[in-house]
Amino acid sequence: MTNTTDTSLQTALLGGGCFWCLEAVFREVEGVERVVSGYSGGHVEAPTYRQVCAGGTGHVEVVQIHFDPARVSYRDLLEIFFVIHDPTTMDRQGNDIGPQYRSVIYVNGDEQLHTALALIEELGEARVYPRAIATRVERAGTFWPAEVEHQEYYAHNSDQPYCQYVVAPKVAKFREKFAARRKGGR
Repeated sequence: MTNTTDTSLQTALLGGGCFWCLEAVFREVEGVERVVSGYSGGHVEAPTYRQVCAGGTGHVEVVQIHFDPARVSYRDLLEIFFVIHDPTTMDRQGNDIGPQYRSVIYVNGDEQLHTALALIEELGEARVYPRAIATRVERAGTFWPAEVEHQEYYAHNSDQPYCQYVVAPKVAKFREKFAARRKGGR
Protein backbone atom coordinates (compact mmCIF):
# COMPACT_ATOMS: atom_id res chain seq x y z
CA MET A 1 0.00 0.00 0.00
CA THR A 2 1.15 3.49 -0.80
CA ASN A 3 2.10 5.75 2.08
CA THR A 4 -1.03 7.83 2.72
CA THR A 5 1.01 10.66 4.22
CA ASP A 6 2.30 11.35 0.69
CA THR A 7 1.70 15.05 0.10
CA SER A 8 0.60 14.43 -3.50
CA LEU A 9 -2.53 12.68 -2.23
CA GLN A 10 -5.77 14.55 -1.67
CA THR A 11 -8.81 13.60 0.39
CA ALA A 12 -12.50 13.52 -0.38
CA LEU A 13 -15.15 13.13 2.33
CA LEU A 14 -18.49 11.74 1.19
CA GLY A 15 -21.68 10.57 2.89
CA GLY A 16 -24.34 8.70 0.96
CA GLY A 17 -25.95 6.06 3.12
CA CYS A 18 -24.17 3.28 4.93
CA PHE A 19 -20.41 3.75 4.86
CA TRP A 20 -19.93 0.04 4.16
CA CYS A 21 -21.39 0.58 0.67
CA LEU A 22 -19.30 3.59 -0.19
CA GLU A 23 -16.11 2.07 1.16
CA ALA A 24 -16.58 -1.16 -0.83
CA VAL A 25 -16.96 0.78 -4.07
CA PHE A 26 -14.22 3.37 -3.61
CA ARG A 27 -11.67 0.73 -2.57
CA GLU A 28 -11.91 -0.53 -6.18
CA VAL A 29 -11.32 2.82 -7.88
CA GLU A 30 -8.04 3.28 -9.73
CA GLY A 31 -6.07 6.07 -8.07
CA VAL A 32 -7.66 5.60 -4.66
CA GLU A 33 -4.96 4.67 -2.18
CA ARG A 34 -7.01 4.29 1.00
CA VAL A 35 -10.62 4.52 2.17
CA VAL A 36 -11.54 4.98 5.83
CA SER A 37 -15.09 4.65 7.12
CA GLY A 38 -16.05 7.14 9.79
CA TYR A 39 -18.24 9.98 10.97
CA SER A 40 -18.38 13.71 10.31
CA GLY A 41 -20.66 16.69 10.62
CA GLY A 42 -21.84 16.21 14.18
CA HIS A 43 -21.38 17.80 17.58
CA VAL A 44 -20.14 14.84 19.66
CA GLU A 45 -16.40 14.18 19.96
CA ALA A 46 -15.19 10.69 19.08
CA PRO A 47 -18.68 9.27 18.44
CA THR A 48 -19.32 5.54 18.40
CA TYR A 49 -21.31 3.61 15.82
CA ARG A 50 -24.04 3.03 18.37
CA GLN A 51 -24.28 6.76 19.16
CA VAL A 52 -24.37 7.75 15.50
CA CYS A 53 -27.02 5.11 14.68
CA ALA A 54 -29.19 6.43 17.51
CA GLY A 55 -29.36 9.67 15.50
CA GLY A 56 -28.62 12.23 18.21
CA THR A 57 -25.02 13.15 17.42
CA GLY A 58 -25.62 14.98 14.16
CA HIS A 59 -22.92 12.89 12.47
CA VAL A 60 -23.15 11.31 9.05
CA GLU A 61 -21.65 7.95 8.13
CA VAL A 62 -18.94 8.97 5.67
CA VAL A 63 -15.89 7.69 3.88
CA GLN A 64 -12.61 9.54 3.78
CA ILE A 65 -11.01 8.80 0.42
CA HIS A 66 -7.28 9.32 -0.04
CA PHE A 67 -6.62 9.61 -3.75
CA ASP A 68 -3.93 10.50 -6.24
CA PRO A 69 -5.31 13.35 -8.40
CA ALA A 70 -2.84 12.45 -11.15
CA ARG A 71 -4.69 9.10 -11.52
CA VAL A 72 -8.28 9.96 -10.61
CA SER A 73 -9.85 13.38 -10.38
CA TYR A 74 -12.09 14.66 -7.61
CA ARG A 75 -14.82 15.08 -10.22
CA ASP A 76 -14.40 11.41 -11.23
CA LEU A 77 -14.97 10.42 -7.60
CA LEU A 78 -18.09 12.58 -7.42
CA GLU A 79 -19.44 11.11 -10.66
CA ILE A 80 -19.11 7.64 -9.14
CA PHE A 81 -20.70 8.87 -5.91
CA PHE A 82 -23.76 10.19 -7.76
CA VAL A 83 -24.28 6.87 -9.56
CA ILE A 84 -23.94 4.50 -6.59
CA HIS A 85 -26.42 6.18 -4.24
CA ASP A 86 -29.69 8.08 -4.51
CA PRO A 87 -28.84 11.78 -4.17
CA THR A 88 -32.51 12.79 -4.28
CA THR A 89 -33.51 11.57 -0.83
CA MET A 90 -32.85 13.39 2.41
CA ASP A 91 -31.81 11.28 5.40
CA ARG A 92 -32.43 8.00 3.62
CA GLN A 93 -30.85 5.41 1.36
CA GLY A 94 -33.22 2.52 0.71
CA ASN A 95 -34.21 0.99 4.03
CA ASP A 96 -31.47 2.89 5.88
CA ILE A 97 -33.35 5.83 7.37
CA GLY A 98 -32.04 8.59 9.61
CA PRO A 99 -29.89 11.73 9.53
CA GLN A 100 -26.73 9.63 9.65
CA TYR A 101 -27.52 8.42 6.10
CA ARG A 102 -27.95 11.83 4.47
CA SER A 103 -26.32 12.58 1.16
CA VAL A 104 -23.52 15.07 1.71
CA ILE A 105 -20.25 16.16 0.18
CA TYR A 106 -17.85 17.65 2.74
CA VAL A 107 -15.41 19.78 0.78
CA ASN A 108 -11.79 20.62 1.49
CA GLY A 109 -11.24 24.03 -0.06
CA ASP A 110 -12.74 26.16 -2.77
CA GLU A 111 -11.69 23.95 -5.69
CA GLN A 112 -13.66 20.98 -4.31
CA LEU A 113 -16.57 23.29 -3.48
CA HIS A 114 -16.77 24.64 -7.03
CA THR A 115 -16.37 21.17 -8.56
CA ALA A 116 -19.18 19.72 -6.41
CA LEU A 117 -21.58 22.61 -7.03
CA ALA A 118 -20.88 22.61 -10.78
CA LEU A 119 -21.52 18.87 -11.08
CA ILE A 120 -24.76 19.09 -9.10
CA GLU A 121 -25.90 21.93 -11.38
CA GLU A 122 -24.99 19.92 -14.51
CA LEU A 123 -26.85 16.84 -13.27
CA GLY A 124 -29.88 18.95 -12.39
CA GLU A 125 -29.95 20.71 -15.77
CA ALA A 126 -29.62 17.35 -17.54
CA ARG A 127 -32.50 15.97 -15.44
CA VAL A 128 -30.54 12.82 -14.70
CA TYR A 129 -32.83 12.03 -11.74
CA PRO A 130 -36.64 12.12 -11.53
CA ARG A 131 -36.44 14.43 -8.50
CA ALA A 132 -34.19 17.30 -7.46
CA ILE A 133 -30.79 16.47 -6.00
CA ALA A 134 -30.91 16.79 -2.20
CA THR A 135 -27.18 16.29 -1.63
CA ARG A 136 -25.75 18.95 0.65
CA VAL A 137 -22.35 20.50 0.04
CA GLU A 138 -20.66 21.67 3.24
CA ARG A 139 -17.18 22.56 4.42
CA ALA A 140 -15.40 19.58 5.94
CA GLY A 141 -15.05 19.51 9.69
CA THR A 142 -13.56 16.90 11.98
CA PHE A 143 -13.47 13.36 10.67
CA TRP A 144 -13.69 10.57 13.24
CA PRO A 145 -12.62 7.10 12.02
CA ALA A 146 -15.16 4.39 12.77
CA GLU A 147 -14.33 1.43 14.95
CA VAL A 148 -11.99 -1.18 13.46
CA GLU A 149 -14.83 -3.68 12.84
CA HIS A 150 -16.37 -1.20 10.37
CA GLN A 151 -13.21 -0.86 8.27
CA GLU A 152 -13.14 -3.01 5.12
CA TYR A 153 -16.48 -4.41 6.29
CA TYR A 154 -17.63 -5.74 2.93
CA ALA A 155 -14.27 -7.37 2.23
CA HIS A 156 -14.55 -9.30 5.51
CA ASN A 157 -18.32 -9.89 5.57
CA SER A 158 -19.52 -10.23 1.99
CA ASP A 159 -21.57 -13.31 2.93
CA GLN A 160 -23.72 -11.33 5.41
CA PRO A 161 -27.32 -10.69 4.19
CA TYR A 162 -26.95 -6.87 4.33
CA CYS A 163 -23.80 -7.09 2.26
CA GLN A 164 -25.42 -9.42 -0.27
CA TYR A 165 -28.62 -7.40 -0.69
CA VAL A 166 -27.43 -3.81 -0.22
CA VAL A 167 -23.65 -3.51 -0.68
CA ALA A 168 -23.09 -6.04 -3.48
CA PRO A 169 -25.55 -4.40 -5.93
CA LYS A 170 -23.79 -1.04 -5.50
CA VAL A 171 -20.40 -2.66 -6.13
CA ALA A 172 -21.86 -4.42 -9.20
CA LYS A 173 -23.32 -1.14 -10.49
CA PHE A 174 -19.92 0.53 -10.13
CA ARG A 175 -18.18 -2.33 -11.92
CA GLU A 176 -20.68 -2.19 -14.78
CA LYS A 177 -20.76 1.58 -15.28
CA PHE A 178 -17.15 2.41 -14.46
CA ALA A 179 -15.16 -0.63 -15.63
CA ALA A 180 -12.38 1.59 -17.00
CA ARG A 181 -11.96 3.27 -13.60
CA ARG A 182 -11.44 0.01 -11.71
CA LYS A 183 -8.05 -0.86 -10.30
CA GLY A 184 -6.21 -2.94 -12.83
CA GLY A 185 -8.78 -1.99 -15.47
CA ARG A 186 -10.82 -5.11 -14.69
